[in-house]
Order: sequence, then structure tokens, then C-alpha cells
Amino acid sequence: MRLTDIYNKPDKVLSFEIFPPKHDDELKNIDATLEVLCDLKPDYISVTFGAGGSSNNNKTIALARKIKEQYGVEPVVHLTCMTYTKAEIDEFCKELTANGIENILALRGDYNPNVPPKDDFRHASELIEYIKPKTNFCIAGACYPECHPESESRVTEFKNLRRKVDAGAEVLLSQLFFDNDVFFKFVEDSRIAGIEVPITPGIMPVLNANQIKRMITTCGATLPARFEKIIERYGDNKEALFDAGMYYAISQIIDLLANGSDGVHIYTMNNPQVARRICDAIKNII
Repeated sequence: MRLTDIYNKPDKVLSFEIFPPKHDDELKNIDATLEVLCDLKPDYISVTFGAGGSSNNNKTIALARKIKEQYGVEPVVHLTCMTYTKAEIDEFCKELTANGIENILALRGDYNPNVPPKDDFRHASELIEYIKPKTNFCIAGACYPECHPESESRVTEFKNLRRKVDAGAEVLLSQLFFDNDVFFKFVEDSRIAGIEVPITPGIMPVLNANQIKRMITTCGATLPARFEKIIERYGDNKEALFDAGMYYAISQIIDLLANGSDGVHIYTMNNPQVARRICDAIKNII
């Protein structure tokens, strides 16, 4: 099923993100995670994609195919472009099509000092422009409620996002954020900019203080004062931080759904306990 069909349904959309294991033997063990995730009846599961080389990317495709064929859930495969040539992207697209993948999340990808960028694609919008006319994928794009860390200004951010949608992105998935007012303002400004596609908020529960500090550096998210107090109070207590982080994420999700969001995309970090706890809390809401 294409993402556009999923978002045209009357119900709120529930989706998860997972990443392929680094080692081949771990791919077999991911079934325990998938069994929990798929039992929660998500509308789709996105699978991350490595930068450079083909080993991780082959695991991505194998995992996406498993999700679709074995569990009956629609996969969305991340496709990065900064470290690939057009010829390499063509090969990936052929392989994805051959494996029954209908939906992709088109991304530039993060800079990796060990994998130098190539010259064919500088932005995700260029990837979308390239593959849209020559494939039948339903293409999603990423968006940053607090602007991409490399963006020159908020005006530039929305110009670039509009370029991505005009190129063919039919759904937008947001990077993580911790202040819902920031997301609501972002959606409002997107509509003013003429961006009318579904914009789904991405939520990542805080389980580890060091991990979240790395993430906010990468994606440009800021921490509200009440969230910083949670980390300050519980950062050295793993169990307490898990409970507090889950409560914060669940309260975010309830507020988002109550205020009109079309669904929620949960960054699970391959932790089925995270997904189950959230879904148990919102099962009568979503």
C-alpha cells in the first residue's frame, strides 16, 4: 500500500522507525522486535539506510522485505544520496522495486568523515527530482520543526522544503522535537508556504541522557526547561529516566493527536518495550 493511501484513511496513522542490525547473525534476532512492533498494528515501519558501501543497505532491503512478506506491514525504506552516484541510486531503485518496495523516504544523509560525499546529489530535493520521473515509488521527505542545523534561515528552510514537495515528496516525516508548540508553529508556517502534504510528527523517547544530547546536536532540536529538569534529576538513574522519558513522550503524543496531528512516527531505537508502552497508553486515542 502506498503512503498516500495510508494517509487518506480516516484513522490516525501509527508508524515506527527501526534500523537494520550491523551483523548478519543479528538480523535473525530482530524477529523478536518485529513480532512486538507488528502486533501493535502499525500502518508502516520505516527502515534506515547506511551511507557508503552496500552491506548495511542490503540488510535494509532484506529487513524491509521481511516486514512486508512475513509480517504483512508496509515498509518504507530510507534512501540517502550524498555518498552515491546516479548510477548507484539507479541500482538501488531497481533492487527496491524487485523486492516489492513501494515507498521510500528520500534523504540527503548525514556527513560521515569516513565516507566522502560525491557530486551527483547535494540535497534530498535533487534525489527526489531525479527518481520521481523514472520510478513508481511513493516518496516521503524529512522535515525539521526547528530548521535543519545547516539552514541559513527559517525563510530558506521553508523554500527548500517547498522545493522538496514540488519535486514530488507526498508525505513529510519530522525530525524529533520536544516542544509541541514548535511543531504546531512549523505546520502552520508550512501551510502558509503552500505545503499541503501530510506532516507527521516524529517522537523519540529519552532513554539515555548522553544519547539524547548527541541526537539534539545532530538534528538541531532544543530542550525545553521542563525537559532539562527531567534529565538533570534522573540522568544518573537509568530506570527513573526511562520512566520519566516515556511519560514525557506519551504526554507529547496525546497532545499532538488531540490537537489535530494526522498520526505519530515513533523512533523506537529497536526497543520493542518503547513501542509497546506507548501503544498501551494511546490505544484508545489513536
